[in-house]
Amino acid sequence: MLIEALHGDARDALANRFLKTCEIVEDIPETLVRRAASLRTGAHRGSAIDALVVASAEPGGSVLTSDPGDLAALAAHAHDVHIEGV
Repeated sequence: MLIEALHGDARDALANRFLKTCEIVEDIPETLVRRAASLRTGAHRGSAIDALVVASAEPGGSVLTSDPGDLAALAAHAHDVHIEGV
């Protein structure tokens, strides 16, 4: 969900450096989409993108965000996902 974090200009430099350390998934498997849908149903909130981020972090991952509200609600229904405010 890079669209949420990038600007398309020089401001992306720090993000680009960080992304080199990440595994980038370009295609979203149906099982992940269904898991994200289940998280949204359980939490009764959150965007599709937020739900995909949390589902992608299962199990044992962390999500860094400046807006933890919906992500924390989704993570409460996930398996061992930690939401960290930045």
